[in-house]
Amino acid sequence: MEPIDWDDAFDNRGYVAGWEEVPPRWAAAAEAFRERQMHDGQAVLGLPYGAHLRERVDLFRPRGAPRGLVVFVHGGYWRAFDRTDFSHLAAGALGRGWAVAVPGYVLCPEGSVPAIGRQVARAVEHVAALVRGPIRLVGHSAGGQVVARLVAEHSPLVPSLMRRIARVVSISGIHDLVPLVGTSINDDLRLGEPIARAESPARLARETGAPVTAWVGGDERPEFLRQSALLRERWGARLVVEPGRHHFDVIDALGRGGPLLDEVLDGG
Repeated sequence: MEPIDWDDAFDNRGYVAGWEEVPPRWAAAAEAFRERQMHDGQAVLGLPYGAHLRERVDLFRPRGAPRGLVVFVHGGYWRAFDRTDFSHLAAGALGRGWAVAVPGYVLCPEGSVPAIGRQVARAVEHVAALVRGPIRLVGHSAGGQVVARLVAEHSPLVPSLMRRIARVVSISGIHDLVPLVGTSINDDLRLGEPIARAESPARLARETGAPVTAWVGGDERPEFLRQSALLRERWGARLVVEPGRHHFDVIDALGRGGPLLDEVLDGG
């Protein structure tokens, strides 16, 4: 058998035509959304949960008492993007009465994968003190690893907060980090195999009784289909392969509504 080219396996951009148009579109939609929410008095932006400038979280509140809190953790291989690129994805849950938090974190190589998990845990703790009710954790790509890691053994979440987690949805998540060790991505992540194993949800015990879903686009790279299936195999997670979706548009329904948003808020 030919050895696996892991750089190619994780290369989403190389297999999605027009991917370069997506990040500017995200950023523009996110900025417009924040402006509307600020105008309507429904947003608190840049809440600090730590000393670093990236340790900030944006909180969007619905009209009236929120039904609970949705936390969305962005992806980018732990080394790209910012919370402000994804604000618009709060629109769907916000419109259905949920408060939505979008945390930032210190990117690699300045930061590290374990540190990002701890940072997001602090962000969740900070906003959870401001919003009552159940918490739903949602993450995309690297963010999927983060939210799954938060409910795995040795979680940085405090037990009282863990008990409030009502659902976890990892969208196109990376649940086994060991294959990344030999890739060019690891030039920034600086993962050794022991840390990669310790930060891989699929190699850890699940520490929550809350439902967990692995959601992935049907047109994604085979490795991301495999990574999602791992969470079903190891954790008994619900696996949903959404036809016709690739790595960059699979999250769109969070902002506009659809089966993915239903899965997050209602459980399918």
